[in-house]
Amino acid sequence: MIFFTIGTQLPFDRLVAMVDDVAGKISEPIIGQIGNTDYRPLNFQYSTHVEPEDFAERVNNARIIIGHAGIGTLLAAKLAAKPVIVMARQASLGEHRNDHQSATAKQLTNIQGVHVIHNTEELLQLLISKELQPMNSETGPSLHKLHAKLRSEISKGRLKRLTKNHPTKVS
Repeated sequence: MIFFTIGTQLPFDRLVAMVDDVAGKISEPIIGQIGNTDYRPLNFQYSTHVEPEDFAERVNNARIIIGHAGIGTLLAAKLAAKPVIVMARQASLGEHRNDHQSATAKQLTNIQGVHVIHNTEELLQLLISKELQPMNSETGPSLHKLHAKLRSEISKGRLKRLTKNHPTKVS
């Protein structure tokens, strides 16, 4: 099973449509949490909101996690040791207030198990690959930056919902 999440704050129709397109081309089921988007998928099961306990269960049962390049998605994948495919929201397309997700995505490109995509073909190729490694827990400059960002977000209280079910310390 593939778990797809874009959070609940802002719609991300572009990524929902991409996942819907790819879901019609693969045999593995996709379960999505799509927030308040206008796009309604035809090829995968979805809900707009997922309770924290269900979110944690879906993350743990997933082979791969797909999501926006948000810190919560990355933290969930790291804590569950799952490969994650992310796409940055773009402010120029009205998907976010600024381009901080693009900056985050650039920091992730050298971390094992994190795959940054830009189009449907890249997503399809990753999903049909059965050899995706989980997020790497080894250290390196990019991973140190990610850890610092995660610690900062947790200290600001932005990730309480996720960390409540995963008390693992981010070091």
